[in-house]
Amino acid sequence: MKKIDCRGMACPQPVMATKDTIEEHPREMVEVLVDNKASRENVSRFLKSQGWTVSVKEAHEGVYCITGAPPTCEIVHEEKTSETSSAQKILVFIPTDVFGKGSEELGRGLMKNFISTLKELGADLWRIVLVNAGVKLSCKDSYVLRDLKALEDAGVDILVCGTCLEFFNLMDSKAVGHTTNMLDIVTSMQVATKVIRI
Repeated sequence: MKKIDCRGMACPQPVMATKDTIEEHPREMVEVLVDNKASRENVSRFLKSQGWTVSVKEAHEGVYCITGAPPTCEIVHEEKTSETSSAQKILVFIPTDVFGKGSEELGRGLMKNFISTLKELGADLWRIVLVNAGVKLSCKDSYVLRDLKALEDAGVDILVCGTCLEFFNLMDSKAVGHTTNMLDIVTSMQVATKVIRI
């Protein structure tokens, strides 16, 4: 078993260390130590995305031990057909909890209108990424929570920056989306056919 001590590392370093280790040792189990909830969620999510079986336990207060077992069979990626390759993957990048500058009251109203109108993009809307103050939109008392949940229920992937949630002390308040890291965000931008930033 490969052991990785990621305590004290900032996002996305724990995920990067885990990625490097499983690429070097694809058939060995890994044990990753992290010391915050964002890293716990990000490393677990990354391993699962690679087909690994994951278990998490709290080693002691504030320190989590993530154990990953490699897939038992090879993951075969399907070749893209002309039909799937022509589909749009629109990513909406939201770094704030209000739309535009000036009046905050107007900005909140505009943001609500913007989020509720995103459904008009239809199946082309692939992912919404919330960073900085934008993560506040994913929390329990958010004025756009119902609209974001409706989009998520419709199949839109919502990624919420874990470092940002921790900065604003909102990790336990997140009510929609997946906690993510900068590696996921950068990769998402690379894969997207179009990025809309507000």
